[in-house]
Amino acid sequence: MKVYYDDKADALYLKLSNEKPDGVVELSEGVNLDTTHGGRLAGIEILKASEKIDIQTILSYSLELDKDILKQNVA
Repeated sequence: MKVYYDDKADALYLKLSNEKPDGVVELSEGVNLDTTHGGRLAGIEILKASEKIDIQTILSYSLELDKDILKQNVA
């Protein structure tokens, strides 16, 4: 996942995949999901982001993955 923030546009983008998005689903005003042809989630766009989320918090996150969880089968 990559996080992009444009402070002039106050837009936050969470890139979740390297797949090229070709569709958009609007969750709420200014919050959009980018989807691929196969319906997979490629990214999340948040407009007027500083009004919806603490920008400093999202830009300072680190992510730790438990590799054992990734090996589990999902029903």
